Amino acid sequence: MDITTLIDKGGPVMWVLLGYSVVAVAIVVERLIHLNLLPKVSGDLDSLHQAGGKRISPEAAIAIGVKEAAAQGVKDLARVASRIGSDQLARMESGLRTLAWLGNTAPLLGLFGTITGMIKAFQVIEAAGGKVDAMVLAGGIWEAMVTTGAGLAVAIPVLFLLHFLEGLVDKRARSMQRVASQVIERLPHTPENSLNDQVKHRDSLAHAV
Repeated sequence: MDITTLIDKGGPVMWVLLGYSVVAVAIVVERLIHLNLLPKVSGDLDSLHQAGGKRISPEAAIAIGVKEAAAQGVKDLARVASRIGSDQLARMESGLRTLAWLGNTAPLLGLFGTITGMIKAFQVIEAAGGKVDAMVLAGGIWEAMVTTGAGLAVAIPVLFLLHFLEGLVDKRARSMQRVASQVIERLPHTPENSLNDQVKHRDSLAHAV
């Protein structure tokens, strides 16, 4: 049985689930391209500062922002790194919330289609006074169950890909945190009070990036 027949038997819910899958594939492909095109990080911190017209990595954005803030006399460099890191994370995580919403609601939508299909099947039984051929009843129930299977077929790969993308983002977040700490540590020594303030905000930096 081909996909067209399944969609036809499943009813309108199947078309919605098909739309779910198309949107999910588009988000996954776009995110994979975006994350793979982000410049990679080398081991040399000095190489993070790239030319102004070129695309820079999230780590480079943090390094540049922290250095510029230090040059302007900003004392709380950890907070600067936290703010820039949060902005970079928001860009990398764009679309992931929608992907999670699709993966979590697809099984519920499939179940909804099954329930409406079962309601129709029992309405047929009621209209026939209970004298319904078993083959006809089995066929109606089978058609109703199609939507549950379709909902799970959409949700399982979507959630798997979501966790895979979240893993890629978490990996870059840890790299951003490491670079932020190293850049702050390598800056010229600041007065003791400023260093104490930076230590106080180190936890907020870890949470943000």
